[in-house]
Amino acid sequence: MVREVSRVPCAHLGAKAARKTEQVSHGSQAINRAQVREEALPALNALRLTMLDSAPVTLSPVSTGVSVPRRRFQRGSLVEKSGRWYGVYRRDVRKEDGTTKREQCWQPLGLVNEQSERSAWKQFQPFLDAVNEAAKKLAPRTGLALSDFVEEWRSSVAVNLKGSTTRAAASHLRARIIPKLGSLHLSEITTKVVQGIVAHLAGGGRSRKTVENVLLTLSSILRVARAWGHVCGDFRFADLTLPRDGVRVEQRAFTDDEVRKIIANALEPLSTIVAVTAVLGLRIGETLALRTSDVDFAKHVIRVRQTVDAATRTVSGVKSKASSADLPMSTELQVRLKTHVLRDDPKNELLFVNGRGRPFSANKLREKQLHPLLVRLGIPSGGFHSLRHGAASSLLADGATPAVVQKATPSLRRPDHPRCLWARHRRCSAQRGADSIGEAGELGANC
Repeated sequence: MVREVSRVPCAHLGAKAARKTEQVSHGSQAINRAQVREEALPALNALRLTMLDSAPVTLSPVSTGVSVPRRRFQRGSLVEKSGRWYGVYRRDVRKEDGTTKREQCWQPLGLVNEQSERSAWKQFQPFLDAVNEAAKKLAPRTGLALSDFVEEWRSSVAVNLKGSTTRAAASHLRARIIPKLGSLHLSEITTKVVQGIVAHLAGGGRSRKTVENVLLTLSSILRVARAWGHVCGDFRFADLTLPRDGVRVEQRAFTDDEVRKIIANALEPLSTIVAVTAVLGLRIGETLALRTSDVDFAKHVIRVRQTVDAATRTVSGVKSKASSADLPMSTELQVRLKTHVLRDDPKNELLFVNGRGRPFSANKLREKQLHPLLVRLGIPSGGFHSLRHGAASSLLADGATPAVVQKATPSLRRPDHPRCLWARHRRCSAQRGADSIGEAGELGANC
């Protein structure tokens, strides 16, 4: 049997007013009901003021999805169960991932046959005082929850970002951030809370790079929140302790001999796509976005100005300012591109298009043409980006220092390099790639 004994202050005022109303007589000396209401009105107003003038409240979402006040100051309740008094209250418990959950606590007190209700309340009061004192130290929960602000961020900020950036952020939010921090208000997202997320991700076997990507998404969103005037916690990326780096895996890079075999045995236009990507060190999206007008046969240069999104096949600007540049075109590559242009439909604006006149899908080219070709040739698996890494390896083989390669590899076209150094290494790399194309052509002819 469970019997709950609630202690509600000022409730006696309302009861007193009700009893006073019942004492109205029906005789000639009866007090007018309107007068009774007027006398009871101060007591009812005092009850309302007492209920409103309580401890600070927080915003807590309920099942309707509307934020309603939730009191931090607790008076608890006394429950009789199985012959014993229990004090019931709630407390906020911080979980391992940094989030907070409110749990109900039952504090066992004395036996009912040995302890009066008043004595049970007196024994229970120190526990309530400790909980209420801790609640005073907590910062008031004000403003938006992170999940609510993310919706604003998606509609106002994410629509202006690149497609790949938006997809990566959406993945981080859906799988990592919202499940752990979505219910917290912006002011509650502190460095300590985020450190719990770092520990949770690292404990799940996530690499340092993955953790950094998730944190950069969160940091970017909170930076926008601060710029919009929202009160945010003291989260700072620099104050976090990140997991250590694991064993570094070397990136796959095609050798010159492998590139020759691929070019010689691939069908068109894959053969020309591989040649352009390998010789110039382009990203595959930049190669597939080349326009016929970007190839200047008179000046022997190829202009890189746009890229194709791998998922949506939409054409957009290049990744960075350094990616936009004019690259030298070797004689052998020029001959191959002239042949391709003459064979292609002149109505196509892009240099490489599929049968429907749309840009090629890099994913489909890799899965349906490149990978089966590598298996047939006995070449270890690799993607189009392995051609780009191979270009960096060629720079090293041509005598370029690691410092130059480190600066050149992200774009392989930095115009701020010393002109003589840039021209010398690019000519060597282009000629090396041209030799590969020439030998590949001879192999193809002999086949």
